[in-house]
Amino acid sequence: MSEVGARALCLLVGYALGNFMTAEVVTRALTGKPCRDLGKTGNPGMANVMANLGFVPGILVLIGDLAKCGLACLLAWLIAGPSIGHIAVLFGGVGATLGHDFPVWLPPGKGGKGVATSCFAMFLFSPLWGLAANVIGMLVTFATKYLCIGGAVLPASFVPFAFLFYGREAGVISILVAVLCFWKHWPAIRTIPAGTCEKTDVLAALQKFVASKRKSEK
Repeated sequence: MSEVGARALCLLVGYALGNFMTAEVVTRALTGKPCRDLGKTGNPGMANVMANLGFVPGILVLIGDLAKCGLACLLAWLIAGPSIGHIAVLFGGVGATLGHDFPVWLPPGKGGKGVATSCFAMFLFSPLWGLAANVIGMLVTFATKYLCIGGAVLPASFVPFAFLFYGREAGVISILVAVLCFWKHWPAIRTIPAGTCEKTDVLAALQKFVASKRKSEK
């Protein structure tokens, strides 16, 4: 298999797995309706499910999305790692993100935003610097309370690490992922100056969940 063919196969494997929408399964199981009918955005992601169905359903969506990305990266490594090396992991994760954002079985524009898949792909590709990028994104989210800002900043913060430690190819791929995430979040970002962009206090939501669990145990 040529190196170009190996990269294409990694993308295809990841894309196929990315088409599995965990949010769709969870939402239909709990409401009997498609995820696109859930909340204001209809986005098939953790944030929308958590905001409308609760903390636990949102976590289930997150786990499912991370699992499909992890499987995509693993299969990509097993299939193409011997021929193209560690970059196979990143191609598998990018494929999963593309499948999540643009699934073939949903109407155009009804896919997800790919935050969980892209961020997990970065972590699996580079545990240290991927974790650093994730921490930066989370801190920005906590500080601004805008999920859209955190979702755009997180993949963008990985770009310099990719160039510095993994070379031009990894850096260029990271730029493309960051641009994709920014584009997917732009409809929300552009409403911030008008004050109509929804804010989400993630820390407060976590504290509320922990407090409710403690109260129920008493």
